[in-house]
Amino acid sequence: MKIEGNQKEIDAMTEFHKGNRTEGLKLQEEFAAEFRKEYENKDHCPCRKACRYHGNCKECVAIHRAHQEHVPNCMRPIINKKIKLLSELTEHTIANEIEPPKEIMRK
Repeated sequence: MKIEGNQKEIDAMTEFHKGNRTEGLKLQEEFAAEFRKEYENKDHCPCRKACRYHGNCKECVAIHRAHQEHVPNCMRPIINKKIKLLSELTEHTIANEIEPPKEIMRK
């Protein structure tokens, strides 16, 4: 089962945006049911970093909400994709102003 960019969830969001909440919720629940079945005994966490909370989204997100310093590793690609789109407005010149933390290695 593909989680990121799942077509059923994309379709659900399309229905929500059209104002068709009933159909959106139906599709969303179908996705959630498929997810529960598929990942009942499998690892669903995309993080590659060894972490005590790997696969435990509830506690991981609570920790990040509590300290509010950064977002979970699994959410970074989603947020970076949105930031990249915004960065196009200034020809990505923001990249010249960003100094990554020492633990982040660039390509």
